[in-house]
Amino acid sequence: VTIVVPFPAGGTTDVLARHLGKALSEKWSQPVVIENKSGASGTIGSADVARSAPNGYKLLVTATHHIINPTLLKDTIPYDTKAVFSNIALVASVPNVLVVNKNFEAKTVRDLIKMAKEKPGTINFGSAGIGGANHLSGELFAHMAGIKLTHIPYRGAAPSLNDLLAGQIPVMFDSVPGVLAHIQSGSLRALGVTSKQRVPQLEDTPTIAEAGVKDFEAISIFGLYGQKNIPVGVLEQISNDVRNVLQSADIKEKFAALGATPGNLPQPQFDAYVNNEIDKWAEVIQQANITLPK
Repeated sequence: VTIVVPFPAGGTTDVLARHLGKALSEKWSQPVVIENKSGASGTIGSADVARSAPNGYKLLVTATHHIINPTLLKDTIPYDTKAVFSNIALVASVPNVLVVNKNFEAKTVRDLIKMAKEKPGTINFGSAGIGGANHLSGELFAHMAGIKLTHIPYRGAAPSLNDLLAGQIPVMFDSVPGVLAHIQSGSLRALGVTSKQRVPQLEDTPTIAEAGVKDFEAISIFGLYGQKNIPVGVLEQISNDVRNVLQSADIKEKFAALGATPGNLPQPQFDAYVNNEIDKWAEVIQQANITLPK
C-alpha cells in the first residue's frame, strides 16, 4: 500500500501520514509506503492518486487544500475533485483561533464586530498568504458576521505573526499550536476558537459560535482519499481500520504534539462532510472574490 502525500517531507501533513502509515502497516501486517509528490498546491500528487487503479492500494493523505482547490484553482486543477475521489476517512483536525494584539481595543468577538460595523474596512487581518485556510477563516467570519475586514497577505506564517505581535496588524486567524505560547505569555489575546467545541489548550476561550457568530466553524482537516471506484467492501474496510488505529493512545499522543485531534467519523459522514465543505468554501471564495496572483 502506498500513501501519497502531495507536499514535501517534514510538514504537518507528511508527519500525520507517516504516523498513520506505521499504524496501518502494523494492523495489516504489510508495508505501507509514504510517497511525497509535491507541487501545484497539492494537485500533482492528488492527480497521481486520481489516475491510479481503483483497488485501494494507492491512497492520498492531504490537507484542506483538497477542499479549497476545486474553486481557488478552478482554471488549472487537472481533475474534478468530487468526481474522481472517494472520501475515505478523517485523519485529523486542527482548530484555529481568532487572536488579536494585546493592545487592541476589542476584548471579545462582539467588540470586534461592533468596531468593524462602525468603521467598515478599517480593521486589518493578516494571513500567511492568499487563499490559505487562515485567510479563508477571516473571510468566512466577516461574511457570517456581516462586516468588512481588510485582508493583509504575507509570504508565510512567521512574518504575519511577527507583525501581529508588533502591532502592525491587529487581528489574525492562526492554528492553536502556532500561537498558544504567545497567548499564554500575554502577547496575544484569544477571542474565539474556530471549532464547534472548545479546545483543551484554551478551555476558557469560547468558540466563535458561542461568542456571537452562530454556526461558525472553520477548521483545518487532514483526510484520507482514494480513487473514486474503489469497491465498497474495500472502502469500508480501509475506513474502519483507519478509525480503529486512530483511537490508539499512541496515535492520540503523537497527534496531540502537533495540535491535532484524530478523526473518528464513519465513512458516509466523512463523505458528506467533504462535499459540504467544498460547497461552503466555494461560496466564501466567490463571495470575497478571492483570486490567486498570476
